[in-house]
Amino acid sequence: MQEANVIRSLCALAHEARLRVFRALVVAGPEGLTPSALAEQLEIAPNALSFHLKELFHAHLISQERQGRNVLYRAAFPVMNDLLAYLTENCCQGVVCTDDAVASCQC
Repeated sequence: MQEANVIRSLCALAHEARLRVFRALVVAGPEGLTPSALAEQLEIAPNALSFHLKELFHAHLISQERQGRNVLYRAAFPVMNDLLAYLTENCCQGVVCTDDAVASCQC
């Protein structure tokens, strides 16, 4: 993952509502959620939710698919995994981390 994409993703997630939306979509899995379900679940006003979904979409962290009159949003798991891989690429000085290594990490 390129550094510019990492920065764009982290900026999009650096807001409480967007982080909550993204996490809800991760929990929903491949089935995704509609904006109305997200708004109800997270108690976010629909107009505010629309803005946050747009930001996450432009950061490529979520996808959208029109299904009839509804739009279905899903977490972009490949992008999420690439971001996590980038962030942990040099974890434990490049050695594969075990539970013991992570627990004893002094970083």
